[in-house]
Amino acid sequence: MIVKIKYLADKQVLENVVILHNFENQFLPTALRKFFSKIEAPNERNSYLTFLLEKFSKRFCSCNPQLGLNEDAVYILCFSLILLSVDLSSPAVKNKMSKREFIKNTRNALPDLNPDFTGHLYDNIYLNGSVASKSRIDEEFL
Repeated sequence: MIVKIKYLADKQVLENVVILHNFENQFLPTALRKFFSKIEAPNERNSYLTFLLEKFSKRFCSCNPQLGLNEDAVYILCFSLILLSVDLSSPAVKNKMSKREFIKNTRNALPDLNPDFTGHLYDNIYLNGSVASKSRIDEEFL
């Protein structure tokens, strides 16, 4: 039985819960989906989401040092993937972001990131869907 952990108030406990996740050899969107399947994403932009993504980024990097991504880059990519998820899945967004636009926007924030890698991130969200519960991210970012 899967039980989602919702809004752990004690940040030390939450940090320890994040450390229990193994994201080794997982593609970033897949790891985010796995993470948000266990720890419920907050329905508002606040320090809790920031804290969650900071801890996720740190853990993802420690599980995947071979990728050569630092925690800041993963953190930025996480927000990019969440925003892309909303953009592609929400009926309220009329003009969907293209792959080219996603690559361009991401390269503005992370100029050293390989555009092929960024394109694969887009394809994963486009083909496999959102990285978090659709209703949660729609409430949060719309």
